Amino acid sequence: MTRKTKTPKFEHSVPWFWPMAAAMEMEAAGLDMIHDSLMATAETISIESPPPSEWATKNRILRDFDTMRLRDFSKGSSGLPVLVDAPYAGHSATIADYQRGQSLIETLLAAGLPRVLATDWKPATPEMRDYDIDKYLAEINVAVDDLGGRVALVGLCQGGWMSAMYAARFPQKVAALVLAGSPIDTDAGDGPIKRLAHTMPLSMYEEMVASGEGRMLGQYMLTGWKNMHPDQQYLGKFVDLYAHAEDADYVARTEHFERWYENPIDLPGRYYLQAIDLLFKRNLFAKGKFTGLGRKLALKDITCPLYLLAGESDDITTWEQVYAAADLVGTPAARIVKQTVPGGHIGLFMGARTLKDAWPGIGAWLKAIPA
Repeated sequence: MTRKTKTPKFEHSVPWFWPMAAAMEMEAAGLDMIHDSLMATAETISIESPPPSEWATKNRILRDFDTMRLRDFSKGSSGLPVLVDAPYAGHSATIADYQRGQSLIETLLAAGLPRVLATDWKPATPEMRDYDIDKYLAEINVAVDDLGGRVALVGLCQGGWMSAMYAARFPQKVAALVLAGSPIDTDAGDGPIKRLAHTMPLSMYEEMVASGEGRMLGQYMLTGWKNMHPDQQYLGKFVDLYAHAEDADYVARTEHFERWYENPIDLPGRYYLQAIDLLFKRNLFAKGKFTGLGRKLALKDITCPLYLLAGESDDITTWEQVYAAADLVGTPAARIVKQTVPGGHIGLFMGARTLKDAWPGIGAWLKAIPA
């Protein structure tokens, strides 16, 4: 005799309906469980479509460029400017100033650095579709000149390879370079981003850009990131939210993170396709064959002090891609610091443990750099 499979009464494939449906289908569910399910459902809806994230630390917009707003968090006017080059890879630059008590900007200021600034990259409009890597390098250069012509660069993820490009193009303008979770040699290691870049044909990326009016839409990238960890992104985090429905602190933390995570930004198509083809597919920067602002960029031209920070379980930028910089730059080994910290990619920039244990030391290292 064939056993009949019970057909669910409610649709489970839509994540925010799952907690309510599960509770209603459990025959022994009581009022408390249904109440928790309703609360979890309401919170899930709010974290799926949250308002955009905001900067946590008081600042002023020092310059407003085509590509970015240069935000100034400084507490003084003297000393070497420290410019945080935030990621421009599909999410807001506010990851560098996540929230009070959990902010890289706040941590660097607390380390005694008087002049701290950050790149606040603008979402790409259709009019920005043809902005290329040179456009971004050129506007960083204007920002550096406006700051006095010499800075310490702190590059986060994509902001790291952009900062390294800038340091290779204008080595005399960079007093020190911090690369955190930054893919310098994209052929190193065996992470999923490397495999995807080499497996997926460029024509597919081009088709996505074409469908976004010449832009790589943030929602496309967000879907790709979620699909790297589908169990957690499409079910796990909602199960967790349901389990913590009565925990106001847990719900607040989840909502705050989702304000950043669920609000991806669009990128110019030309810039994005250059990065995919020239950097991740052909690895031209690490090979010394990438041309930036009219000149082949050689990592050996970087001779300033270098700090490399990697996450031991980072599957976006593996530690091998970060540490490869040590063998490619011209900086003497004695002036290179390598540090591996527990955790993954995002935690490098806004993880409470890394901000407490690693970044104060990096701040002290930066403070010792002569102005």
